[in-house]
Amino acid sequence: MADRARIYRKPKSAMQSGVANAQAWVIEFVSASPPRPDPLMGWIGQADTQSQVVLQFDTKEEAVAYADKHGLRYEVELPHERTFRPKAYADNFKFGRIENWTH
Repeated sequence: MADRARIYRKPKSAMQSGVANAQAWVIEFVSASPPRPDPLMGWIGQADTQSQVVLQFDTKEEAVAYADKHGLRYEVELPHERTFRPKAYADNFKFGRIENWTH
């Protein structure tokens, strides 16, 4: 088993507007061997199959507890918090608008 892991929260897909499926914390194992091309087909592969394993957890604490229980060295990457600025359609037509209205 690989002894290095990366714990992070999955980012939302660019194809989503909501964050419903992006709340899970993930443990991804880091491979010790670099990827190499297959001599016959040219596909990129690795000798370590552990790098294909991805475990999902509901909270960061559960993921860290799993890594500690199994003796994994891990790094926790904290997510960037999303900033939301509410906008109104009426702001496009207000008098003190900074940019020109181009419609």
